[in-house]
Amino acid sequence: VQLVESGGGLVQPGGSLRLSCVVSGFTFANADMRWYRESPGEERELIAGINSDGETILYADSVKGRFTISRDDAKNTVYLQMNRLKPKDTALYLCKVRYYNYWGQGTQVTVSS
Repeated sequence: VQLVESGGGLVQPGGSLRLSCVVSGFTFANADMRWYRESPGEERELIAGINSDGETILYADSVKGRFTISRDDAKNTVYLQMNRLKPKDTALYLCKVRYYNYWGQGTQVTVSS
């Protein structure tokens, strides 16, 4: 199983980024997917999730109203649209298959002026 995140980068406060996570070696259509983030000195935080039905969605309070998770089963991909980014959103963002210890390598997001 392989998960590959992309789309991170440096963005100014108030800007937007769209992260992608491509999954291979797993039946993606059956997978509940999760986005986490981690930063130095902080615990890994679950920030968004979307279940295989595509309708059961969750967000952490810290990102609710600013981030949107979605999936494209035809492309084995889960997305995280991040708007109105803040400096405290700076972190390594990782995707995960729920219930399995399958993680990507992460993509770095840095929000700074």
